[in-house]
Amino acid sequence: MGFILNLNTKIQNPYSTPAVNTAVSILERDIKKTLDTIADAENTILLCRNESLCPETYEIHVVNDYQLLIKAGDDLGFVYALLSISEKYLGIRPFWFWLDQKIEKIGSVEIPCEMFCSPIPAVRFRGWFLNDEVLLIHWNNGEAKDFPWRMAFEALLRCGGNMVIPGTDKSSRIYGELASSYGLWLTHHHAEPLGAEIFARAYPDLLPSYSKNPECFHKLWEDAILRQKDKHVIWTLGFRGQGDCPFWESKGEEDFDTPKKRGELISSLIELQRQLVCKYVKDPVFCTNLYGEIMELYNEGYITLHPDIIKIWADNGYGKMCTRRQDNHCTRTPALPHKGDKGPHGVYYHISFHDLQAASHMTTLPNTVDFVNRELGNAFHLGVKDYWIINSSNIRPHVYYLDAIRKLWFGESVSDASHSQEFARTYYNNNQNIASCLESYAKSLLSYGEHEDQHAGEQFYNYCVRLLARQFIIDRTEFCEPLLWLTGRCSLLEQVNRVLKINKNGEAGIKAYHQQCLETSESLSGDLKTLFDSTVLLQAEIHYHCNQGAILFCQGFLCFDSSTYKESFYFLGRAAEEFQKANTIMRQSEYGVWKGFYENDCLTDIKFTAYVIRSMMRVVRVIGDDQRFAEWYEDFVRPREDRKVRLLSITENHMTDEALFEAMKKAGFKG
Repeated sequence: MGFILNLNTKIQNPYSTPAVNTAVSILERDIKKTLDTIADAENTILLCRNESLCPETYEIHVVNDYQLLIKAGDDLGFVYALLSISEKYLGIRPFWFWLDQKIEKIGSVEIPCEMFCSPIPAVRFRGWFLNDEVLLIHWNNGEAKDFPWRMAFEALLRCGGNMVIPGTDKSSRIYGELASSYGLWLTHHHAEPLGAEIFARAYPDLLPSYSKNPECFHKLWEDAILRQKDKHVIWTLGFRGQGDCPFWESKGEEDFDTPKKRGELISSLIELQRQLVCKYVKDPVFCTNLYGEIMELYNEGYITLHPDIIKIWADNGYGKMCTRRQDNHCTRTPALPHKGDKGPHGVYYHISFHDLQAASHMTTLPNTVDFVNRELGNAFHLGVKDYWIINSSNIRPHVYYLDAIRKLWFGESVSDASHSQEFARTYYNNNQNIASCLESYAKSLLSYGEHEDQHAGEQFYNYCVRLLARQFIIDRTEFCEPLLWLTGRCSLLEQVNRVLKINKNGEAGIKAYHQQCLETSESLSGDLKTLFDSTVLLQAEIHYHCNQGAILFCQGFLCFDSSTYKESFYFLGRAAEEFQKANTIMRQSEYGVWKGFYENDCLTDIKFTAYVIRSMMRVVRVIGDDQRFAEWYEDFVRPREDRKVRLLSITENHMTDEALFEAMKKAGFKG
């Protein structure tokens, strides 16, 4: 007989560090959730440190019926061991919270009398960047403010992660202490070297220029080091500017007008930061991000780095290991180590992205698991195995790829076919229709360019429409500058036609996928249907209604150009409806703990797209209706027999645009 895990099992923890205490409390919570049997005699899980074991590793020995011994080399070893018991014997899955796992009582569990050893990860530092975390900072299920972050850190540890950037800007400083209490290494946003406070916040009355105020930057860096020096930190070195942009775009840095000057300053400041850390921290670990303009300078030979610094290469936001598009500038330079580029290497990889162009922030990455496996596998074989930070954003919309990448962390290979099956088996009752929906997702989305990674997330529909509507209102004679990355230099009307063509080309695939998910939903019931509808189907709904909205918007724009103003107004109204539907469905997907989860969708902001379209409708009505704003009222509201009677020009208050649009629909107008 083996060790019987039951409600009477005690955990002896002689170390009482914050990380081990947290893991112990998680396992105790899971035991109470899953077990309902009390054994006659008390048995014990005993924690025992063994310095001969490698960091983060553990051994689990079932000594006899009364004692289970966990040996570990450090705190994280104990954390992983305790969580492995929770998963392997209690059935608590890595994303149990984020995907609504129903925890059912199972009595007691027998752990056989043998030894279990920890798996060995293929990547040294593995973690998430909780970036663009606008949902997490707004929603907390009525719990403490840090509730979403606790759930995030627990899920990361269950996935085998050991490192985190705990949010952006203020969030990272608020939740850094909490992340440390879970045993996680801290690291920093590439725009916040050393995790230092933003200059403009610390010195609001000073110009954020290193040339003008170097001592202020030095103080911010030193303060950040002193604040974190007793924690496990991977120190991010670098110098960009105020916010996520090159420093030479800031006022006061005009002298840095050549790549050589820029590279020399960045290199010198990275070395200065490195020496500052070494002043206070024994055996520190360093990294720096070769991101955007920094990678271009590095490739051109203008950046010099200490050989111990982990060089972090970044994908373009869509999973392709090349430089990202910045506004209308896109070089697609490969972002991987060159032959002979020795030293440690890492990757900053997006499964969620926010670029105000075509990214997937509220929806799942629009490229396949096969593609992600190939890109990260190739990076690994080129030596990128010291540090992987994954942009996880708000987690729940992105668990499918987070689950795939946790396997890559441990040297496995993943594919669309295998991962969809395993994910459906783990979280969706092994439903084969759901597995098929998961596998079909990325293959069904529209392509906006010639490259394999250029598939659209939900921001594509929303930002294209808002930018075109804005340009319409400001000046219809000029092209829309922010859309040149997509359309090239052409007239505004041609830009609209190109956006329409892209959306129409992708319409059939999106419609077919939407229908597949609807049919799958109809075949489900109960909790499984609720989960599917609020995750997989929701993704299909957002893409479908936003795609339809973008098509109708472009049709309305083209009608205006042909002076068919009523039709323009009507199509724009229908477009606004489609975006509003997407937002409504998203909010209706909230239930239980997820009430209010999508309320702060402010980066894509689908509801705001509908608002902007309605602003354009007002302009169309002002131009297209008569000077008394009575003609369209006559056409769609007044009884037919009264329309030519002019004794009273109008018999009711002027209608709002929304009311007039509803009257058009009621009258059967089709545009």
